[in-house]
Amino acid sequence: MEEEKRYHIGFSRQDLGADPTPYALICGDPDRTRKMTEGFGGVKLERLLSEKRGLVSCLVSLPSGRKIVCATSGMGAPSMSIVASELFSVGIRVMVRVGTTGSIREDVKAGSIVISRAALCRQGAAHDIAPVEYPAAASPFLTAALVEAAEGVGSTWHLGITASVDTFYEGQERVDSLAGGHLLRRLQGVTEEYRTLGILNYEMEAGTLFKMAGVYGFAAGCVCAVISDRTAGEAIHLGIKERAEADAIRVALSAIGSFDERYLDKAFLR
Repeated sequence: MEEEKRYHIGFSRQDLGADPTPYALICGDPDRTRKMTEGFGGVKLERLLSEKRGLVSCLVSLPSGRKIVCATSGMGAPSMSIVASELFSVGIRVMVRVGTTGSIREDVKAGSIVISRAALCRQGAAHDIAPVEYPAAASPFLTAALVEAAEGVGSTWHLGITASVDTFYEGQERVDSLAGGHLLRRLQGVTEEYRTLGILNYEMEAGTLFKMAGVYGFAAGCVCAVISDRTAGEAIHLGIKERAEADAIRVALSAIGSFDERYLDKAFLR
């Protein structure tokens, strides 16, 4: 009997073939998902799995022969939680978010990449998954693989704690570009506070993904291209975005391609 396709991602475990892969790279932007399937040496598009709701998902093979899913999560933690849950239901057990981010430290420059080992999780979706004090931590094995891959491809990389928040403008204290012009008092100065806590960057999905990993029992990691220097301003550096994004993709492809299968039943996995 044919398995029912998942409601949001639009494909089933059977669509992954006779030997379904447990590996996936997840992007917020469908265009980035498509980029992963072309232009990176030896990566081959096997088939388009779905474009339902704009959530582009593809099955690709890596130079090693390992097959992976490249999937779109959409923007923000609620959408990520849906996609990650449905990916888990079709057998995915290793998920790496490949995103973009804004740095909040002077030494983390636009054009580099940030590998998140954990997240300060200020996200409403995560409250439906685990208590607020539940740790939002990446798989140490997957994080190590991302660092090794970054070294291997020659990227400028940083490893540390990420602030995962629900809003792009208010939650990241973008006061100059804030359309409404009003920022709640509890968010005024939050960026400086996070900086003193050693947090490297802002993004919008990793914290919830990490909490889901701990609760569901899968390995999660995150690598993001730095496209904004928040210590200097709020502008997104479009001129270097493509290069930094390509670096993050290369790192993620390399890490997931070399991830040791011995760790599939260890660490965050049940």
